[in-house]
Amino acid sequence: MGMFDRKSVLVLGGSRGIGAAIVRRFASDGAVVTFTYSGSKEAAQLLAAETGAKAVATDSADRDAVIARVRDSGPLDVLVVNAGIALFGDALDQDADAVDRLFRINIHAPYHASVEAARHMPEGGRIIVIGSVNGDRMPVPGMASYALSKSALQGLARGLARDFGPRGITINVVQPGPIDTDANPADGPMKDLMHGFMALKRHGRPEEVAGMVAWLAGPEAGFVTGAMHTIDGAFGA
Repeated sequence: MGMFDRKSVLVLGGSRGIGAAIVRRFASDGAVVTFTYSGSKEAAQLLAAETGAKAVATDSADRDAVIARVRDSGPLDVLVVNAGIALFGDALDQDADAVDRLFRINIHAPYHASVEAARHMPEGGRIIVIGSVNGDRMPVPGMASYALSKSALQGLARGLARDFGPRGITINVVQPGPIDTDANPADGPMKDLMHGFMALKRHGRPEEVAGMVAWLAGPEAGFVTGAMHTIDGAFGA
């Protein structure tokens, strides 16, 4: 038996990178895992076959689809909101519709998913949202909208911790720094710049983030809520 044996877990945005590592971690610990995907159907199908998790297509930019997915998943023991996008470029040049879509995925979806999950969560349920160290620190130009969206998650967690606390439901934000994924490879063109800010001169591994998520979802973290948990090799120090 694993730590999450038969626990019901939903991971929004679980087909690749950090999300896939989170799915693997919960599945290996015995959880019944469902995860969503949007543009990565083949990766999602392969991950589902590997882990025994259930993959379901859901557009995190669609508020009603996100709410329906959480509601239709039944009472959840753990909700992890990992889906997110980034937008790069001068704020004066960025397309307003693209910025609004980023806000729908990075801010609106975590909020509505968390609220819907809490409606039916049992006592002691766990909600974990994947943010970013850029919610605390933005050392380069061209990512204002992204930084704004990740800072907003801090207020989300602090506020909902108050709302859900009487039922023993915790909500926390995990804030990764540079993590070796398709979107930010360890050997990518930004490697030297990012490592220059860091005490540990390497990218993190998705499995390291998944380990932090698993701890927050486990029994030892029952008194931890409304907090930001940074895992960034001191990028933001």
